Amino acid sequence: MRIPPRLQQLFADSLIDDVMFQLMSGKEAEVYVVRTGDTLRCAKIYKEAKHRSFKQMTQYTEGRKSRDSRQARAMGKKTRFGKQEAEAEWQNTEVETLELLGRAGVRVPETFAYVDGVLLMEMVRDSEGNPAPRLQEVDLSPTDARKHFQTLVQDVVKMLCCGIVHGDLSEFNVLLAHDGPTIIDFPQAVQATANNASVIFERDLNHLVHYFGRFDPEIQKMQFSKEIWTLYKNGKLKHDTIPTGLFQESASKANVANVFEAIQGANEDEDERKGIRPVFKERKQGF
Repeated sequence: MRIPPRLQQLFADSLIDDVMFQLMSGKEAEVYVVRTGDTLRCAKIYKEAKHRSFKQMTQYTEGRKSRDSRQARAMGKKTRFGKQEAEAEWQNTEVETLELLGRAGVRVPETFAYVDGVLLMEMVRDSEGNPAPRLQEVDLSPTDARKHFQTLVQDVVKMLCCGIVHGDLSEFNVLLAHDGPTIIDFPQAVQATANNASVIFERDLNHLVHYFGRFDPEIQKMQFSKEIWTLYKNGKLKHDTIPTGLFQESASKANVANVFEAIQGANEDEDERKGIRPVFKERKQGF
């Protein structure tokens, strides 16, 4: 097929030898299946900002650190240089996140090169060696739904331990490979320290619960998002933590007046034990 202009540099650098076909065209990027030697890979061409339909970007970029103050000022003022830097940072986020999560054992595509806004990465395959389908394209048995859901929950735990929230996790951004689900599409990844991270994290998990719950209604009853986030917030979430989904929030709130009264009573008991007269109490009674 005709070689897209954005892929010309990968040919020049001998990173790819042929373009086989276009796999998909989404709101943020176009993906082509390419050949490198005898191996098929995917080349993801990021769309420029003016051609993207991805909205509400600010809620995803909160908490990201720019490489220097000049970049940060330019991005804030939305100068020409700032827009270029914001574009580069948006694209770099996915590359860096994939590399980080891959080292942490999360099931994500392996990356091979990133050149001029094009990411060359592993082609995730199904059992017949073809590009793996998205979850939304398959029907699952209750047993497979539970198995794949648990795999994704464990990957979400590993991601959060790396300080990452996917930001757009759903059946549209998970490929069902021959050996299980693989998470894709990370340009909107959120730092777990961002103010809105807990809300986005809960939304991500709810998307998975709703999807897999179609095949196994028992999954709908679980409370994984609140359980995992509470463990993370309290510093108790570990790379190998296995959530139960049986989290229950406290139904009662502390009664401040009762707490104060109990503390005051304890203080008075301690004063009495030491032989200290309750002067303030006696004066109050004399008013």
